[in-house]
Amino acid sequence: MKKVFFVFAAVALLSAGLWSCGKEDDNNDSASSGGGGQAEVVWVDLGLPSGLLWADRNVGASTPEEFGDYYAWGETATKSTYNWSTYAYGNDYDQLTKYCNNSSYGLNGFTDNLTILQPGDDAATANMGNGARTPTRAEWQELLDNTVSVWTTQNDVNGRLFTASNGNSIFLPAAGNRVDAGLSDAGSYGYYWSSSLDTDYLYNAWDFDFDSSYQGRGRVNRDGGFSVRAVRHN
Repeated sequence: MKKVFFVFAAVALLSAGLWSCGKEDDNNDSASSGGGGQAEVVWVDLGLPSGLLWADRNVGASTPEEFGDYYAWGETATKSTYNWSTYAYGNDYDQLTKYCNNSSYGLNGFTDNLTILQPGDDAATANMGNGARTPTRAEWQELLDNTVSVWTTQNDVNGRLFTASNGNSIFLPAAGNRVDAGLSDAGSYGYYWSSSLDTDYLYNAWDFDFDSSYQGRGRVNRDGGFSVRAVRHN
């Protein structure tokens, strides 16, 4: 996976079919509920200022350590190939048909000014129901600001454990990502979607990603397959 880091001023890499990323460095009371097609999810109270609860596992996973499913941004079903040719909302970075606030990126000048995933385009909502949704960019930051994160191995799976001051924690496995038909970086990196569009470079959305020495929010092409971790309010 190719990455481009942004330091203070954003630098755009316009390269169709390739990833482009920007980085922002940021170095259990619970209630069980099934929802949608995913049963026995535990909603973990991390004592966050917003009161937001975080699911204990990825969308499509049966345990906290299982990788779960991978989704392109704004899509609610898995598929065999992840690239612009199969993306639901545009077949290239400048041919977008949804979530576009600049006609330069829209197909035939299309704009709709949508910047946050609608429920019908949210993999967490579609697959888990029960108020589940993908966290925003700001909600990922809230998680970082109010927990201590360590790289660890849980049941032989690498990932990051986020522990709050109330003692509750969630584990995010380093599930890698899907590009074209392959799985990359599994066991080394975790890539998790936010529901927030990158309003500067509309072919991107914001994610949260990490490895053993880094964690932060980044901007990545919408067409790739990333993990989804759900949140909800009580």
